[in-house]
Amino acid sequence: MGTSVTISAATDQDAEQILKLQYLCYQPEAARYDDYGIEPLTQSLAALRAELGGGCVLVARLGAEVVGSVRGTVDATGTAKIAKLIVHPRLQRHGLGGRLLAAVEQRLAAERSAKRYRLLTGQRSEGDLRLYRSHGYAPVGTEQPTRRLGLTTLEKPVAAEAYAAGA
Repeated sequence: MGTSVTISAATDQDAEQILKLQYLCYQPEAARYDDYGIEPLTQSLAALRAELGGGCVLVARLGAEVVGSVRGTVDATGTAKIAKLIVHPRLQRHGLGGRLLAAVEQRLAAERSAKRYRLLTGQRSEGDLRLYRSHGYAPVGTEQPTRRLGLTTLEKPVAAEAYAAGA
């Protein structure tokens, strides 16, 4: 490949590539739960563009290709909600997901005064659970939105040094 992967803020021009990558990355998740109606597979381009305008959306690029992405928002209580962490299947298990997670955490603390991070993942998504645990997340709850889909909520506090840097 020869080109290193860079992480930067997403732009409106990235929307179509992000949506295509999201569709590709969530196919195994949909198969795992036998539910192809999950939101990442039904999200419209307009809805994604709205997220680009209102949240913190990062992309990982290999040259001009978007090969990863993550999104985050911070609510009035300082809780950062991190969502849709995706990495192209050919680049998975090489640390890119962890790099994207760390990058969005840093931005949400520094630019949006996050005090804690929260995310959701499927209860049977062992790879995702392993990644989040390795980055300090701990389970704080579960829910069963459908008969087939069980979700785990994980959280971690913002590190004191990250919070001080963002204050």
